[in-house]
Amino acid sequence: MTEIDAKTDALIPAWLTLPDIAEQLDVEVTRVRQLVREGQVIAVRRGENRVLQVPAAFIGEGKVVRGLAGTLTLLRDDGFTDEEMLEWLFTPDDSLPGTPAQALRENRGTEVKRRAQALAV
Repeated sequence: MTEIDAKTDALIPAWLTLPDIAEQLDVEVTRVRQLVREGQVIAVRRGENRVLQVPAAFIGEGKVVRGLAGTLTLLRDDGFTDEEMLEWLFTPDDSLPGTPAQALRENRGTEVKRRAQALAV
């Protein structure tokens, strides 16, 4: 799991622990850990106790936000680290508008993936 710096941490307004996500998704914590292992969500160690947490924006309406896993795969294939992916997803982009993470939540994943693919060029 990833360590992130204060700059990246400051970009992300809200975090959820793995048990919180399990409750929202109505699954066991082991399933959430599997999602992290599979790269479908990014978890980082945060806070005094170094608890694994995931950006709250990745979970919506009882499921992982549509298009997130595919976007993470594209970015990973482009050589992005977890921290770089988080920074990219949560940095405002005037052309979207908003952040890529917001666009995914608003079901504008095609545009986010197009931008992620363009990064590889």
